[in-house]
Amino acid sequence: IAASVEMGAILGHVAHEGRIHLRGYARDVGLAFQIVDDIMDVEGDAALAGKALQKDAAAGKATFVSLMGLDRAKQQAAMLVEQAKNHLASYGAEADLLRAIADYVLERDR
Repeated sequence: IAASVEMGAILGHVAHEGRIHLRGYARDVGLAFQIVDDIMDVEGDAALAGKALQKDAAAGKATFVSLMGLDRAKQQAAMLVEQAKNHLASYGAEADLLRAIADYVLERDR
């Protein structure tokens, strides 16, 4: 996610110092994406996800859900998405797609 955001900014001729907020956005969205992936592994629908679920627990893998609990992991993902969108406060409508992507991270089911 970070590379995609950074490449877009570079191709859009955003100066290095102008990309700081975009890096923060990418970091927070990427982490929220991983947390939601861990949540989906616990309570997702395998048919929608298109993959076997609950593999992490069976493998004894440490995940955000196993470390924080399901409710706290959901709260953390939501907080990260809001924080990601806050990184875009200095951008206008040109960042609306990035805001929508951040929101989608919480809504996705696959």
